This record gives sequence, structure tokens and C-alpha cells, in this order.
Amino acid sequence: MSVNNLKPTLDEEKQQELMAKYDREFTYRKLTGLLGKMVFVIAIVWSLWQLYTATFGLKPPTIQRGVHVGFGLVLVYLLYPLRTSDKSNKVKWYDFILLAASIVVVGYHVLNFEDLLFRAGAYTQTDMIISIIAVILVIEATRRVAGPVLITVSGTFLLYAFFGNFVPGYFSHGGYSLQRIATYAWISTESILGTPIMVSSTFIFLFLLFATYLKMTGIGDWLTDLALAIAGHTTGGPAKAAIVASASQGTISGSSVANTVGTGSVTIPLMKSIGYRSEFAGAVEAAASTGGQLMPPVMGAAAFIMTEFTDLPYVTIALAASIPALLYFTGIFIMVHLEAKKNGLEGIPKSQLPKAKKLLKEKWFLSIPIFIIVGRLVVGKTPMNAAIWGIASSILIGFINSFVDKDQQFGIKEVIKGLEEGARSALPVVMACASAGIIVGV
Repeated sequence: MSVNNLKPTLDEEKQQELMAKYDREFTYRKLTGLLGKMVFVIAIVWSLWQLYTATFGLKPPTIQRGVHVGFGLVLVYLLYPLRTSDKSNKVKWYDFILLAASIVVVGYHVLNFEDLLFRAGAYTQTDMIISIIAVILVIEATRRVAGPVLITVSGTFLLYAFFGNFVPGYFSHGGYSLQRIATYAWISTESILGTPIMVSSTFIFLFLLFATYLKMTGIGDWLTDLALAIAGHTTGGPAKAAIVASASQGTISGSSVANTVGTGSVTIPLMKSIGYRSEFAGAVEAAASTGGQLMPPVMGAAAFIMTEFTDLPYVTIALAASIPALLYFTGIFIMVHLEAKKNGLEGIPKSQLPKAKKLLKEKWFLSIPIFIIVGRLVVGKTPMNAAIWGIASSILIGFINSFVDKDQQFGIKEVIKGLEEGARSALPVVMACASAGIIVGV
């Protein structure tokens, strides 16, 4: 049995089906024709907007954050159906209404931001109506892309703001009017357009774009091969390789499900082939991939938000996260080793595994973008600056890899495709940050 023969066991289409089954963010429509082209253009323009403002200077907070949320709302209502069970891949009439409403509320905020700023606290009835619509649009978009849990929490906070006078004890307050709640939630920069969206509209989006380009350069497959070469021949080797691969891929991926599918398509069949139970093999891969969100330098969105709330440099958060991350993976590693010893499970012969020296000799340069982004953070540069350098270096490495490895395609077409995929991957984060802002605002 050869490791290379196992790699095609899960093609890209099957991966998408699995991710859509277990992760709401992958239940999007597969649009074609004019609407497909519309999504493609909107996503690329969004990515270019983020790159432009990060490179040449951020716009005023209302414009920077409002445009960011606007792009997110438009793409969500084009791509995500009302119900996950809807597999028709058709945008319904009411989705177009919600899309148009999204453009109106964001356009109203951006075009009138100076007037809204000067009449703060004395908002008009039109301001209130626009704000109410905006809050509803954000909550519905969050439900479609992230599920009901977050909107339940944010909705509870909105009800608390309105009916606080009925709450007994310490948490009681006089209650706020509908106008006060709605306008504060949308027009101010302390709620939906508050700190979470500020972080999302500056460097979270860029880190997601960076991760997209890293995966497109082939670094994910290279890390999986390297993990197999290092640990595949040891006791219970494939399971240990799964842990190493998930930890290493976790440095560039913020999605546990995508991490599981990407590495699991190789490691789970290998674990089963040497005697691991199917349930145990799946559990190892799922647990290891979940820990990828803790693995610096690119972690989940919460890490970036922590830097703003705590006023600590991102590198400090990342260094602190490295300790629990290493402990987490060490714990899984020990359990896998004990299970292998208990059942007498050996590794895979070295002759059937990739050669570590060869991988490092031929593809060592694939790791350069990760070292660059870590280096920029360590020397005190902002996360936004580090992300820009990381994106530029990953694109350059992609071109180099396409010359070194003829099987790895990376050109202008892939650069443009990366802009689209990066924008798509940001949708769950943008909507989650917007709804989290409601909670912060209340």
C-alpha cells in the first residue's frame, strides 16, 4: 500500500459535500451564469478594497466598517439560502429584496456619515427605520451563515435592553426606547460597527486571505506529507501523523472542519489500515483539527478581537496561545500512543512513506510566508502589516512552486481565484463579528 495511492480517495467535490454537511458556512449555493459572475466580481472587489485600504490607509471608521459589513451582507444573501435544506441553488425573490435593503442601509450610513455624526443623539425617524432594518438584516445574515446560537444570544441582549425595567435585582435598568436601541446598534461605532467589526475590517480579513493563498500554493499537501514522513513509521504512526499534520495546518487554517477534511482524507484511511477502529480514527482527526484554531500564528477571530479589548500586541496573544496549544496536542499525542501500545499497532514501513529530507530539500521554500508573517509580528509590526507581507510572499512562493513542481498550477488565474475564495471564507467571521457587536453595544 502506498500513501500516494490514498490521496485521491476524497476529491474536491466530496470534500465540499462533507463540509456542507457538518459546517453551516459551507452550505452555500453553487451559482452559475450571471449570478455566479456577480458573486465572483463582488468578492474580488471586496478583497481588492481591503488590500487597498490596508496598503494606502484606512478610511474613516464608519466608511471602513460599513462597506465591510455591506459586502458581507450582499454576498450572504446571494450565496446562503433561507434554510440549509434548500438545495435548489437558486436565489429567491425575497433574497433579492434583502440584498437591495442591505445596499440601501449601508449606502445611507456611508453617504450620510457626516450628517449622522453631527446629529448624534438627535436622530430622525428615517434614521430609526434604516437602523431597525439594518439590525434585522445583520441578524438574519448571521443566522444563515453561522447558525441560530449566536443570534439567540444577541437577540436576548436586545430584548434585555428593551425590557430591562422588568428584570429584578442588580441587572434591572429603566429600559431604552426602540429608537435609542436601533440607532445605537447601527449608526454608532460602538455596536454592530464596533470593535469586532473594526478588527474584521482591518486584519482578520487579510489573515483569511493569507491563509487562502497558502493553501493554494500547495503548502497544505506538503505539510501532510512532511507529517507522514516524520511520524508515519513510529508506533501508531498514521494517528501521530494526523496530529502533526493538523497542528501544522492549523497554523494557516481557521476552520476545524476544513482542516479535518483536508488532512483526514489521507490520515483516516491510513489509521484504519494499521488497525485503528474507525471511530477512534475519526475522533483523533477531529480532535487534532479542532486544536488548529489555537495554533499560532493564524488563530481564530477571537484572538484578533482579544488584542483590541486587552490592548495587547497580537504577538503576545499568539505566544500565550502557543502554550495551551502545545499542551493540547501533547495530550492527544499521548492518548494515541497509549492506544497503539495497548492494541499492538505499528507504523507504516518507511519505504511506503514520503522522504522527509527530499520534501525539505525540494519544497522548503513553501514555509517562507509563515516565517515572514511571524517575523513581522515579532519585530513589532501591526497584524495588518504582517498580513500584507504574508499575502505578497505567499503569491510569490506560489509562482516559484509552479515552476519547481509542474503538477502545481499557480498563475494569474489562481491569484484572482484566491481573491474570491478569501472573501467567501470571511463571510462567517464578518457576520459573527457584527452580531457580537450587538452584544458589546448593549
